[in-house]
Amino acid sequence: MLVKTKAIVISSLKYQEKSLIVKCFTQSDGLKSYFVPNAFSAKKSNQKIAYFQPFSILEIEANHKNKGTLEHFKEIKLAYSYQTIATDVVKSSIILFLSEMLHHSIKEEEENENLFTFLETALLWLDNHEEITNFHLIFLLQMTKFFGFFPNKANGNYFEMIDGVFSEYQGTSCLNFQETVLLKKLLELKFDSSKKLFLASERQQLLKFIIDYYSIHLDGFKKPKSLEVLKEVFA
Repeated sequence: MLVKTKAIVISSLKYQEKSLIVKCFTQSDGLKSYFVPNAFSAKKSNQKIAYFQPFSILEIEANHKNKGTLEHFKEIKLAYSYQTIATDVVKSSIILFLSEMLHHSIKEEEENENLFTFLETALLWLDNHEEITNFHLIFLLQMTKFFGFFPNKANGNYFEMIDGVFSEYQGTSCLNFQETVLLKKLLELKFDSSKKLFLASERQQLLKFIIDYYSIHLDGFKKPKSLEVLKEVFA
């Protein structure tokens, strides 16, 4: 079936010498993987390697056979050309890290308009704003709404990691009191919040919690290799 849709690149993997396997989250069909032959060819092509950078927002025309095999692009163009992400080392590090996080966590193999809209809106916001120190934390915490384990906002001094709820008692799988206070502050933030609530060390604590939280709730989740790069950027 020939489909025209927007698509956000999650990851790309080199296949043999000249080809790519590209994983995208599409507006029309959720997660799809595409085979791009001769992506590294010197010949002119509408399937330029530059299109397949992490979190590129594309407009595509593709043949979707929906048989669990790799699909194929027919036409590709950028839906949006980033103005700052490619040249800002902090933003590009965030993009690399978040795309790797989603590569290991997003499984939506069906249409999810709300998830696509969230991803697109968040990426456009990042490209157009300068105060981004909490962006990756807010992004990953908001993503848990779509994965089904967003923290329950009930009262409690300790956050219980397995059930995703706040508790009055500190069990073995709970954050401590200070960590729970940090999480509650993060839950109140939106991308456009200008408050600088966290020290660098506190952001590192929150990031560790979020990665551990993903690990508990997502089968097959792997810690991103780009995590150390991100830590250096925000150190």
